[in-house]
Amino acid sequence: MKKKKWFSIGLATVAAVFLIACGNKANSANGQDKWDAIVERGTLKFSTSGTLFPQSFHQKDDNELTGYDVEIIREVAKRLGLTVNFTEMNIDGMFAAVNSGQIDIAGISIDRNGENADKFLYTTPHKYSYGAMIVRQSDDSGIKTLEDLKGKKAAGAATTSYMKVAKKFGAELVVYDNVTNDQYLTDVANGRTDVILNDFYLQSMATKALPEIPVKVHNIFYNPSEANFALQLGNDVLAEKVNQTLEEMRKDGTLKKLSEQFFSGQDVSVEKDYDFQVIDISDVE
Repeated sequence: MKKKKWFSIGLATVAAVFLIACGNKANSANGQDKWDAIVERGTLKFSTSGTLFPQSFHQKDDNELTGYDVEIIREVAKRLGLTVNFTEMNIDGMFAAVNSGQIDIAGISIDRNGENADKFLYTTPHKYSYGAMIVRQSDDSGIKTLEDLKGKKAAGAATTSYMKVAKKFGAELVVYDNVTNDQYLTDVANGRTDVILNDFYLQSMATKALPEIPVKVHNIFYNPSEANFALQLGNDVLAEKVNQTLEEMRKDGTLKKLSEQFFSGQDVSVEKDYDFQVIDISDVE
C-alpha cells in the first residue's frame, strides 16, 4: 500500500510539474511573464528619438523631454499604475532594443504593409498623416513631381519608408543618425542636400518652428500613413493593455487634447479621407 501511495504521490508530483511547465510556456507565449516583470519593477521602458519635433523633443528652457508621443506614453503608463523610463536612440537602435527585450515599447511606427509588419507587434494608431517633402524656398530644389527626385540628394534616417520612396524615384540617399530638425533643414537650404521626405505634420511644424531657415513644405503629397508604437513579438499582454488605454484616451478626448497641444490646434488622432498617390515600396530594399 505504501508503494501504491508513494506511486500516486509521484504521479501527482509529475503532473503538477507538467502543469507548471505548460503554464510557464503559455505565459511566455502570450507575454504574461513580460507584463508581470513590468508590474514588479513598476516602470515601463520606452525608447524614443528625442529629436523628432513635435512628437519627441527637448524643451529649450529646461531641456525636459516632451512631445506628443512622450506625453501619450506618460499618460498610458500612469493609467496602468506605472512610471516611464525613457531611453533616446535612433531608429535602428530602437528596433534592436525592442527585439532584444532591452526596452518594452518604442516610439517608432510599423507600416502594416511594410517589411517589419511580421517582425514586431504594434499598437493601434495614435496619429494619422501622409507623406510630404521639404525643399528650398528659392527653387523648390528643382522638384515639380515625384519623378524629379531622380538624382536629388534626399536626407533622412536609414530604413524608413520615406527613404524608400526617395530611392524608388532614383534619389541619392544621404543618411542621418538621429539629428535635430535644424541640421536637416539647414543642409537643404545650403544645398548639402536637396529634399527631405517625411510626415506632413512633422514637416509643417518643423518649418514653422524654424522660420529663419529658407525651406518650405512642397505641395506634393503621397502615401497616407499611421503612427503607432512598436513592441517585441510575443508581448501580447502589454500590447493589449496599451491598446485598451489608447482607446480610453481616444474616447475621453485625451488624445485630441494632446494632439492640439503639440500640433498647433490640429487633431491628428482622427483618421481622415485622403486622395493622394499611393506609392508601392514593397520592391525597394
